[in-house]
Amino acid sequence: MKIIEGNLTAQGLKVGLVIGRFNSFIVDSLVKGAIDTIVRHGGSEDNIEQVLVPGAFEIPIVAQKMAASGKYDAIVALGAVIRGGTPHFDYVAGECVKGIGQVALNSGVPVSFGVLTVDTIDQAIERAGTKAGNKGEECTLAAIETANVLKQI
Repeated sequence: MKIIEGNLTAQGLKVGLVIGRFNSFIVDSLVKGAIDTIVRHGGSEDNIEQVLVPGAFEIPIVAQKMAASGKYDAIVALGAVIRGGTPHFDYVAGECVKGIGQVALNSGVPVSFGVLTVDTIDQAIERAGTKAGNKGEECTLAAIETANVLKQI
């Protein structure tokens, strides 16, 4: 029996980060975590491209264009949507996650979901590098591993 399993080596991988600027006081920590993870796992900052968009809602269309370009082995989507007092959160978060999933399935390029969808600012802070770790790091590891799995199939 053959088992295909990815590894966490980023050496030679070209990684695109699509970054929603809204809530940048949180997102900046996710971006730092993503870049640090790539470099710590053998990747080069020269092989990382950051594309900034206004917010989480715009991430899927830009990720789609990035995936179609053929320039990237993996794409990491980073952003933060924090619930407010209206249903706006549900629309933005829902469309963002659906769109990112569609991009990955339609393009064959792994698009890792690093968009925080939280109820409070405290929850966002916890997931951007404090008590709950840095979700930018975690989703970047998933992108690296998935890109390496796909190279073997």
